[in-house]
Amino acid sequence: MTTIQKRALALLVGSQLLIMLGIGLIIPVEPYIKDDMGLTATDMGIMAALFAAVQFIASPIIGKISDKFERVPLIAAGLLFFAISEAIFAFGIGNGLWLLNLARALGGLSAAFSIPSITALAADMTTDENRARVIGWLSASFSGGIILGPGIGGVLANINHTLPFIGSALLGAVAFFIFIIFMPKDKALRITHSNEISHSNTNAIRSCWTLALVMLLLMIFVASFGLSAFENMFSLYFHDVRGFNLTEIAWFLVINGAVSLIFQVILFEKLVALVGELMVIRISFIAGFFSILWILFSESKWEVFIATLIIFVGFDILRPAITTMLSKVDREQQGFINGLNMSLTSVGNIVGPVLGGVLLDINNLLPYSFVAVILVIASLLTFTVKFKTS
Repeated sequence: MTTIQKRALALLVGSQLLIMLGIGLIIPVEPYIKDDMGLTATDMGIMAALFAAVQFIASPIIGKISDKFERVPLIAAGLLFFAISEAIFAFGIGNGLWLLNLARALGGLSAAFSIPSITALAADMTTDENRARVIGWLSASFSGGIILGPGIGGVLANINHTLPFIGSALLGAVAFFIFIIFMPKDKALRITHSNEISHSNTNAIRSCWTLALVMLLLMIFVASFGLSAFENMFSLYFHDVRGFNLTEIAWFLVINGAVSLIFQVILFEKLVALVGELMVIRISFIAGFFSILWILFSESKWEVFIATLIIFVGFDILRPAITTMLSKVDREQQGFINGLNMSLTSVGNIVGPVLGGVLLDINNLLPYSFVAVILVIASLLTFTVKFKTS
């Protein structure tokens, strides 16, 4: 990669990390917002789902726009919307559920503007040889932000419940100005691929995109559903059921996030080269299933810690494996493809928190028990279809 491309990649990774951090900040504070404002677990689930619902609707549209025009201005707009949404959320704590819901909806719009365009622009900058590495970095910033966000939010919330969101709004504003000043234009970043290579790769993959495509899209949904249901109910479950305090939950997630990032940045490319994307997906689903069972039947906090670590690492290498496969479908429609990816992810993010909240209101063990059933079904599905990725 050229110096300009490396600078652009650093800005893309940093921007995505910041946005995903903002998504995760709310998680450790949820039990306290819930208690302070007299809300139910279902209310909290709906709040989280609003983010995903807006993202679901807007991502394919904005992704398609980014294919026709430039991606950089859309990413900048996403950063600006992010800063505004975090500021509204900080003001909304204690002042009304509708403000919190408005902030999360605006946050979903910020993600729709930025995430598909970031992934598509990264694909424009890469070759087949370095694509897995770049996708791994982006996926690390994506899921790493979701995981590190709760840890950072928990630490700051110990000082004041609004502090994580005030800080995030200020960082978003700073990131917006840094991005528009230092980010190169789209044309300076894109690699021109030869028609022979582009057509041969596209035709090779399209030959198996029938039932296999449906199954892959289903796996995207299952992965997003499993992670969102697990993480959005994490703080509620471990606070209300297991008796963990805010500090324990925060450090729990910080350590898990750090280990997951190491796996994504250092080991993901090597895993793909060794066993292929499909095997990485299969192992992640199976490991997640057994780890959730371990949490349900464990008694000590150390057992819960190890099981949670396995789940986060599994989900965090699952997403880049699926994204890498999708990036090979059509070089000319990366914005639309990644918009579709984000929309399907959003469907899981809508259903996961809402259903998890409803199930938790009914019985403490139901949310994770249901996720375990979904994951074992997904594990079996990976044995029914063969994907050709080259």
